Amino acid sequence: MTNICQPTQIHTKQLNYQQLGEGKNIVLIHGLFGSLENLNMVAKSLSQHYCVTSIDVRNHGNSFHQQDMDYQVLAQDVINLLDDLSIEHCHILGHSMGGKIAMKIALSFPERISKLIVADIAPVKYPAHHLTIIEGLQAIDLTQVHKRKDADIQLSKYVTDNGVRQFLLRNIALNEQGKFQFKCNLLFIAQGYEQIMQSLSGQADEQFNGDTLFIKGANSDYILPEHHSAIALLFPEAKAKIIQGAGHWLHAEKTVAFNKIVTRFLNS
Repeated sequence: MTNICQPTQIHTKQLNYQQLGEGKNIVLIHGLFGSLENLNMVAKSLSQHYCVTSIDVRNHGNSFHQQDMDYQVLAQDVINLLDDLSIEHCHILGHSMGGKIAMKIALSFPERISKLIVADIAPVKYPAHHLTIIEGLQAIDLTQVHKRKDADIQLSKYVTDNGVRQFLLRNIALNEQGKFQFKCNLLFIAQGYEQIMQSLSGQADEQFNGDTLFIKGANSDYILPEHHSAIALLFPEAKAKIIQGAGHWLHAEKTVAFNKIVTRFLNS
């Protein structure tokens, strides 16, 4: 029987989400400083055959703001939403930080996950390479921002790459008073940044034995040979695909190739 998305709300602090299509369920989770819009092209493709639920992680997009960015907490947020939507089982796909959340869900709630897809991240601890970005965002004086370009000029002192700045500045939007403000909670993200960079290893009793696919951008250094043992330990059935000519933003840089890999894996 075809499953048609029919949300019912229970939890008072529910993640913001968007649903497309109908069929078997798949959940999409974005990365740090992103929102559900980041995976729109993936969601649109998958919605031809699946009920796609794209979410905003806490402190991101239009979701609620709450301190604590521990992966167990972030995973529970998603499980709460699945419960609210009466989704007992689903496939799950996460990019970067969202990939770690997806991995944590699969490890802690394996009975809820059919297939796991992780885009360009490993279950390991990463160095703190976003500190300049956080500093730059916190340094933006919103009282001096009358158009988005004003914020771009301020942020350019910290972030030289224009593409990265435009991605980050999606977090700024006009409020009801016509003033620019951050949609994400910079304070809570900064306070939880050390948690976000942490490894998922160390849980000896946790392992996901379901079908798992890691997709790596060939030009990205987020998944390295030295990470393979950590992946194999937690995800013994893991397979890997590499997209040539793509970096960390592989789903945006090589959308067609990415979507083909995802669809083939889900259909296998």
